[in-house]
This record gives sequence, structure tokens and C-alpha cells, in this order.
Amino acid sequence: MKHRSSLAAALAAITLLAAPALAETAPPAITVTGEATVSVPPDLAQVDGGVTSEAKTAREASEANNAAMSKVLLALKAANIQEKDIQTSRLSLQPQYAPNRAGPSAVVGYRASNRVTIKVRDVSKVAGAIDTLVGAGANEIGGINFMVSQASKLLDEAREKAVADARRKAEIYARAAGVTLGAPLSISEEGNAPPVPYRRMAAGMVAATPVAQGEETLSVTVSVSWAIKAAQ
Repeated sequence: MKHRSSLAAALAAITLLAAPALAETAPPAITVTGEATVSVPPDLAQVDGGVTSEAKTAREASEANNAAMSKVLLALKAANIQEKDIQTSRLSLQPQYAPNRAGPSAVVGYRASNRVTIKVRDVSKVAGAIDTLVGAGANEIGGINFMVSQASKLLDEAREKAVADARRKAEIYARAAGVTLGAPLSISEEGNAPPVPYRRMAAGMVAATPVAQGEETLSVTVSVSWAIKAAQ
């Protein structure tokens, strides 16, 4: 009996301790998002290009592609583009089939492709990099991707504006609800991928390719929860 009474007393104590915790509720709050943007010129670019070769046999297509791509790589190095800034992005060898035939299609040839991504650290030299590719024999130019290397640092001003924007919105809701804002309870930044402009260009371009770098618009979004209290 004594053991049972001790157990009952322990359970009662646990219940009393847990009751205040269960009674706790989240403080009243208004949660809004704030947004801000900043436009800056890009300081980095990536150019995608390469060579596609076709031949009757897989070996011939591969050998022709290797020879053509070697010329492209030598031209890029001669244009003072460092090896660390040249990366293979696609390498393929595929059979080509005869079109519009009943039954299994016959293999009529092979297509070999080798493409690289070139990092250009001076955006004023993007047009020159493209001209170098085409002049060396590249017959595929996939696109240009302009970027901002220090995007997070440049977004600091936008972060301040985003919080101010969140407060402006929260004050509107507070006035409409007849309450006043207190201190912010939480602030979180939502993930925002920077824009990736893709500008496709046809092969066979002439020298002095016109390229406009423009500006990149970086954006930031924050979610802020503000404590609220009754208006006085």
C-alpha cells in the first residue's frame, strides 16, 4: 500500500509540473514578409561552347572531334584563359539513325560532341572569348551566364530595406486590427537564387560579337514575426 501511495504522489507531482507547460501558448504576433532588391553590374561570366563532329564510324567521329577540340583549347590558352577556368561540361558519342524507315532504323553515322564551360573573370572580355571559340572552330555556343561574385555582401543594404518593408506591412495590419507592434520575435531570410540569364547564340558568328552585360537584380526576402499588444 505504501508503494502505491508513493507512486500516486509521484504521478501527481509530474502532472502539476507539466500543467503550466501545457498551459503555455505562443505570444500573439503578426508575421509578414519583406522584400528588397539591388541592381549591380556583373563581374563574372560563364560561356558555354564546344565542337560537334559527324562521321560514318564512331572512331572517325571521335578522332575528328578530338582534333577540332584540341584546336579550340589551344586557342583559349593562347587568349590567356587559364586552365582552371576551362571545364568540360559535356562529352558524348551517339549513333545517328536513318529517318522514316519501317522496322528497326539503321545506323548511318555517329555524332561526337565536346563542350566546355569557360569562366571569364573580366566581363569586358566575354565577346573576345566567344570570338576565340568560333575562330578556333567551335560550332556550338550554348549561352552566357552573367553573375555577381560577391552577391551576399552586396545584399546587405537590401536586407536592411527588406526588414523595413516587413515593418511597414506589419504596421498596416496592426492598425487595421487595432493593436500596436512590439519587439520582433524572429527574423529569417528566405532562400533566393540569383537570376541566371541564359542567352543562346547561334554558331558561325562573325568576329566582334556584340554582348551587352547589363545589370543583375539581386533580391532578398525576410520573414519577420512581431509581437503585438492591445492599443492604448
